[in-house]
Amino acid sequence: MLKKILICISLCFLFSLNHTYAQDLSANAQSSILIEATTKQVLYQKNETEKLFPASTTKIMTMILMFEAINSGSLSWEETLTCSEYAASMGGSQIYLEQGETMSVSDLFKSIAIASANDSCVMIGERIGGTIEKFVDMMNNKANELGLVNTHFMNATGLHDDDHYTCALDLSTMAAYLLDIGGDDLLATTSLYDSYIREDSDSKFWLVNTNKLLNSYEGCDGLKTGYTKEAGYCIVSTAKRNGLRLIAVVLKESDPKTRNSEVSQLLDYGFSLYESVTLFKKR
Repeated sequence: MLKKILICISLCFLFSLNHTYAQDLSANAQSSILIEATTKQVLYQKNETEKLFPASTTKIMTMILMFEAINSGSLSWEETLTCSEYAASMGGSQIYLEQGETMSVSDLFKSIAIASANDSCVMIGERIGGTIEKFVDMMNNKANELGLVNTHFMNATGLHDDDHYTCALDLSTMAAYLLDIGGDDLLATTSLYDSYIREDSDSKFWLVNTNKLLNSYEGCDGLKTGYTKEAGYCIVSTAKRNGLRLIAVVLKESDPKTRNSEVSQLLDYGFSLYESVTLFKKR
């Protein structure tokens, strides 16, 4: 199969017009960025390295470590994990796992990607790291490996901690890496607007995606939303049209409607001004 080995982002309008248009984007966000996913070329940025609280966009790093474990063979989708007392104690978004309850890695991932389940994140973290503390160390080590400039993790969920922070640039870097290692397995789940877990039990549980752009923005198939009082409304969104995949991040928005509108504006900007061009193909 022929593969693209070089992607060129081509400007479709004059730079001066591009710049004037871009000035009006993400006016209400504290920080934002738009990149092309493969090259990580920055197409728009605003306070992109400012330290901010990430809320549940943290789970992008949790999913990175999960996919690395899957890809290395140290974890499988079919493996069944048992919920610890600590995992069952998580607040915020959850699927109400009970201590001693078992669930497959596949369903745990589904509940993280779709419903942002904190209890599922802890179960995955405890399995991969041995303890949640060691898993958080792995998260910070991976941040260093990826060259993140302003990120530090204190947990696997994004529940608020003053020492738990990141920035829009780092989130876009994490998202690009997750898309690369997760591929179709990732997008097959992050693109689902809803699904079910515990389907073969009396406790069938409906998952509804926190990313409403899946039903309203053409080409959107991920990636992660977040909210806490301290972080405001956040989103890391990805969409693909005509071979061009973009990643847009907005942080600390005042409400979900504004968040979704401004991240859509960023994506519209990218798709209207740029295109993916294959310069030559590998034989």
